[in-house]
Amino acid sequence: MPHDNTPILIGGAQFTQRTAQEKNWRASQSPMEMLIKAVRMAAEDTGVADAVLSKADNISVVRFTADSSEVGRLPVGQYKNAPRTVAKAIGASPEREYYTAAGGNTPQWLVNRTAEEIARGETNIAILGGSEDLATMTAALNEGAQLDWGDDPGGEPIRIGDDRSGTNAQEKAHALYFPVNVYPLFENAIRADKGRSIREHQKALGELFSKFSKVAAENPHAWFPKARSPEEISTPSESNRYIGFPYTKYMNAIIRIDMAAAVIMTNVKTARALGVDEAKWVYLHGCGDAHDLWYFTDRTDFHSSPAIRTIAKKSFAMAGKTVDDMDYFDLYSCFPSAVEIGAQEIGVALDDPRGLTVTGGLPYFGGAGNNYVMHSIVTMMEKLRARPRSFGLLTGNGWYVTKHSLGIYSTEPFEGEWKREDPAVYQKEIDAMPHPRFEPTPSGKGTVETYTVVNGRDGPSMGIIVGRLENGDRFVAHSRNDPATLNKMMDEDCLGRPGVVTPGDKTNTFVFDGE
Repeated sequence: MPHDNTPILIGGAQFTQRTAQEKNWRASQSPMEMLIKAVRMAAEDTGVADAVLSKADNISVVRFTADSSEVGRLPVGQYKNAPRTVAKAIGASPEREYYTAAGGNTPQWLVNRTAEEIARGETNIAILGGSEDLATMTAALNEGAQLDWGDDPGGEPIRIGDDRSGTNAQEKAHALYFPVNVYPLFENAIRADKGRSIREHQKALGELFSKFSKVAAENPHAWFPKARSPEEISTPSESNRYIGFPYTKYMNAIIRIDMAAAVIMTNVKTARALGVDEAKWVYLHGCGDAHDLWYFTDRTDFHSSPAIRTIAKKSFAMAGKTVDDMDYFDLYSCFPSAVEIGAQEIGVALDDPRGLTVTGGLPYFGGAGNNYVMHSIVTMMEKLRARPRSFGLLTGNGWYVTKHSLGIYSTEPFEGEWKREDPAVYQKEIDAMPHPRFEPTPSGKGTVETYTVVNGRDGPSMGIIVGRLENGDRFVAHSRNDPATLNKMMDEDCLGRPGVVTPGDKTNTFVFDGE
């Protein structure tokens, strides 16, 4: 029998608003209206909606993307205390009103954190949720329309999570605050590690994400429910241009979506007292949270993640399970490199017949901003309830393979005392790992460690190179900005190529030998 204070998920719901997709954005609900709808739906899923809504003592809202931009808030209004706005709408008076930091890891991190509060008796009934109205927002702003989605119900929420900027000054100067520019750098490093040619690797990426699109095609909540062939995904075309080489458009997360999702958490004793059907109970058997070396340019390499490796080990140990015991996976999939690194560190093959997504992934299901993983949690709950005693593992990823969270779920009861190792303990070990020194003003001979070419609608526009000086120090630079160089970087393998780097007022420049 599970202990009375064992944390469980008892309700979950999600929905997709298609008004903007149907060119009718003026009929869209606001992000707060969507969030409240998802919360009510999740409460209905418990079978005791009135009780969980009125007795909720913890309301946690995942930060809206419009409120978490690296370049400042977007002009669409602001919810000054989103948890309290939700509370007023549902008739709750929570003791805790939480608003999270940004990051794709956030929903799973929030579940892990809330589970600890429940196990310690600090929270009894928790509502966790988020929404994104990015398709409606974009459509409105493109038409020059004014949006006022704000609300000020009074008070200030408790702000939780790591809200440090994901980039340092040098990375920002070289346009490495855009995920579409950073993740391709991981991808070419992965290709180097695997010893593949550009064409071989491109083919493998198409095969990987074609499977994701097929899952999305069968998901009624998916923004793009269409199966695509490996060739369609990997081959550049008029409708599938390169974004950041080697990624075509169909390999990138799509954030212009309108989606909301929420879950309800409590403990075993309360669930029994409320009369929640035990068939709805989903246990968090294992979990972990950690981050890799914070800045991209400090990483030991660009094809691995010590943090994911660590939290996978800790989570499996807590659950008393192995990767072979898992029936379902949802690996964070903003770009192929996130999936490849995650699968490698967890120990699951990219072609595993169990599949690596239950939603269809961020490029096809939809990249619901900071809240995507809430959708994968709800979907995982549905899978596990439909197949009692099965197990599912999912991951979340924030910034640039930086912040990571992992959860192992099942309807099988968790036996014994629910307690996990303090993430701060193993974070110290990750932070102490050796890594190359970063040189902000490099000068002299160097070689290419990884690279990408940024593409706009009119073709290649900028080459970004991460390299090593002769003394082993790492640097970041731009290539020459001429069509011949940029096209050559996409047509020929530039990994390991030598050249000379020179510092500049704002950005460094790398010139290949022979240019």
